[in-house]
Amino acid sequence: MEKPAIHPYIPIIIGVISVALSAIFVKLATADPGVIAFYRMLFSVLLMLPIFLIKYRGEIFTLGKKDWIFSTIAGIFLAFHFILWFESLNYTSVASSTVLVTLQPIFAFVGTYFFFKEKISFKTLLSGVIAIAGSVIISWGDFQLSGSAFYGDMLALAGCALITIYLLFGQDVRKRISLITYTFVVYSISTVTLFFYVLIKGESFGPYSGSDWFWFLMLALIPNLLGHTLFNWALKWVSTNVISIAILFEPVGAAVMAYYVFNETLIAPQIIGGIIVIAGIVLFVVDERKIKEKFFSKKA
Repeated sequence: MEKPAIHPYIPIIIGVISVALSAIFVKLATADPGVIAFYRMLFSVLLMLPIFLIKYRGEIFTLGKKDWIFSTIAGIFLAFHFILWFESLNYTSVASSTVLVTLQPIFAFVGTYFFFKEKISFKTLLSGVIAIAGSVIISWGDFQLSGSAFYGDMLALAGCALITIYLLFGQDVRKRISLITYTFVVYSISTVTLFFYVLIKGESFGPYSGSDWFWFLMLALIPNLLGHTLFNWALKWVSTNVISIAILFEPVGAAVMAYYVFNETLIAPQIIGGIIVIAGIVLFVVDERKIKEKFFSKKA
């Protein structure tokens, strides 16, 4: 496998910042969750279409049966991830929703072990536990075990499981086809899935206000085309576990932005939890061998 042009962690960091804006954009839109998800994916596909047709359309014929099956599964699970997560934001806070939807290591560690036989080192397990513990602390301030907030929390947790499955199937396909082709195929399948979901649910495709159309477009441009595309690019060189740990940064950024946009107050558990999340991520990404080589090896 060829070396990437830049270190995969750099696009992952940019991707995390981009997806952290997603919950903010969704709450600013007034449409139903399925409609918001549909237009987010539709605009993403339309924006990608010229590049795909000009440079990558021939690659579509190289996809094998397994590629199509895995891409279809990934696209369907991505669609329902968005539906469940966007719906959760109607019932619970941005902080709780983003924390629960990004608890992917719980599922990813198990999934990569059974699907790809990836070994889980003690450091990986420890860093994941630390990061997850921090995420739980962030949500503790407004986490409720009854009523609408509890329902929203369960929707977000279900959305977490679905996005992990999407990433697991994507990890396999991305090793064989280009980023643009894979993303275009999966996003197209997701768009079709969401179209029929909205149709069956009887939700309205329009008309909507200018501000709603703006947020639909922003969701396509920033979290999707910038954020998720960067994650898909990185999957060629890193494990799903790396993506899942890094995404734990999302609730930290989303909680801060929600404070300024929606006046959702940041309380001590969220601040403490954020610090713990970052500590877990740092533990995961730091290569202790390189540190030892740089600072403790004898000079020649």
